[in-house]
Amino acid sequence: MKINDEILEKLIKAGKIASEVREHAKEIIKPDMKLIEIANELERMIIAKGGYPAFPINLSINEEAAHYSPKINDERTVREGDLLKVDIGVHVDGYIADTAVSIVVGGSRPELERVIKATQDALEKALVVIGPGASLEAIGDVIERTIRGYGYYPIVNLSGHQIERWNLHAGLSIPNYRSGRQKIPQEGVFAIEPFAVLNGRGVVKEGAPGGIYRVVRDGRVRDRIARSLFENIKERFRTLPFSERWCLEFASPGEVRRGLLVLQRHGLVMQYRVLKDVQGSYVAQSEHTVVIAQGEKYITTK
Repeated sequence: MKINDEILEKLIKAGKIASEVREHAKEIIKPDMKLIEIANELERMIIAKGGYPAFPINLSINEEAAHYSPKINDERTVREGDLLKVDIGVHVDGYIADTAVSIVVGGSRPELERVIKATQDALEKALVVIGPGASLEAIGDVIERTIRGYGYYPIVNLSGHQIERWNLHAGLSIPNYRSGRQKIPQEGVFAIEPFAVLNGRGVVKEGAPGGIYRVVRDGRVRDRIARSLFENIKERFRTLPFSERWCLEFASPGEVRRGLLVLQRHGLVMQYRVLKDVQGSYVAQSEHTVVIAQGEKYITTK
């Protein structure tokens, strides 16, 4: 992606909004809050500030690493002492910023604060290393060494990623361990997101469906409700992930659920599954977006 001044301005705006929403999340989240209340407030804030969610707010608890977002009428809550990951995406005209923070809900648990600190330190060191021509191996190496230095495992099958317009995961994957010989391009947008785990294995597996969907191909279906829903989804969300909650502006709750099932059966839409380490473990995540453009490096979500 060639980044001119106009595109850079949009990327910086998206990053600023994402940063402000992330900091607001740290202030509002309290024990016994419903996840749907948290997600709705943060997504409304993104829109009020002039952006749009690049994906549904991810709210993943304890051993869950990623891909849980509240569903329609979701009753799930956070409890005191939970380790909550809040993953936030913002786009401005398709130009995306991606950031995440880990929160110990309701106060301090030193053992969880320490695993969060490991990801924060790994992220800060990776932000120094990344730049035009930097190797993926060097970035992954500093992340892995930092997390292992704290006594934890990095999660090896989750990674950062290159970002293009309307495409959250594009091109390069940026590993959280020493791997890869490729180099960072002279220009581009990159999300760096170290994950570390306490009492886990450092490998995530797929769990239950997480309430996050994405269009995977175009096509037609006979079902009138599903067909109408699909046309609205493509027009509104394009290739970006979306929530069933967002589809309520197109149809009733029952119609949304039925329509999405039909679209999944036809292979037009997929639903992400929650990614989790072993039960009883605690996964932490920290994330920033880096824009390399015009010979400069911008950490847009700081």
